[in-house]
Amino acid sequence: MRLKADITLFIISIIWGSAFVAQRVAGQVGSVYIFNGVRYLLAALVVLPFAFRSFKNANSKLSNGQIKWMAVAGVFLFIASAFQQAGMVYTTAGNAGFITSLYVVLIPIILFTFWGERSHRLFIIAVVLALVGAFLLSTGGEFSLHLGDSLELIGAFFWAAHVIVLGKFASKFESMSFSVGQLAVCGALNLGIGIFVEPMPLFNSNLLFAIAYTAFLSLGLCYTLQIWAQRHTPPADAALILSLESVFAVVSGWLLLDERLAPIQIFGAFLIFAAVVLSQFKEWTSGTIDRDHLVEGR
Repeated sequence: MRLKADITLFIISIIWGSAFVAQRVAGQVGSVYIFNGVRYLLAALVVLPFAFRSFKNANSKLSNGQIKWMAVAGVFLFIASAFQQAGMVYTTAGNAGFITSLYVVLIPIILFTFWGERSHRLFIIAVVLALVGAFLLSTGGEFSLHLGDSLELIGAFFWAAHVIVLGKFASKFESMSFSVGQLAVCGALNLGIGIFVEPMPLFNSNLLFAIAYTAFLSLGLCYTLQIWAQRHTPPADAALILSLESVFAVVSGWLLLDERLAPIQIFGAFLIFAAVVLSQFKEWTSGTIDRDHLVEGR
């Protein structure tokens, strides 16, 4: 069962990484809010039957507290996804994947700033490595920062905030119904804003494929599989396996979109990946990573 769970998490990391290609395809047609709105609402519908069964079996009730934190999580998810997709208009799938993965090293910074929770010294090294890596990846060593990479970096802060909300508050409630709630809030906000500020995109085959791939696989399927797999895999191992999504984002961009990286950018990507792994090392050795501190898909 453990081997099946590890393989499942590995497949999830591949799907999440390749989803950046689908998002890049949508970004090339300039769709941000409407694309996000449609795919997140579809994902909520995909997870809804599983959530209904799980909620019923748990004999749970939808409390005011759960509604409140589903809304909060949904708002953070909306902001993070909006910045991420806006960045995809201007940057590559590989850059977006690696810069988004910085949420892992941003989490302890936010926890220390707002909750006074001190981190292991390895996190400090990880943050430095990540910042240097992000600079090299996004600028190629030149003193400039691309707009798309800047948007992805802002989005990484909100991905980190979203993970913290899940870890500190969502664990009090039934997980599947909570997932549906935050997906629905995120989708509704994206679509509502998109209708007013964005021209209706041409729903050609490429955009429809991007919506379907991210809604049914990256969000809907992976949400469900991740919950099952993490019941059988230690959380530290799960964190390391899922961090591979940034690698698969670059590989997918290279194979499917012919995106190329200069040697110095490849070195920057390596530094970011090393920082992500290093940021988990203390917990990996002690096995103390909270299951709810793993972001649930993209």
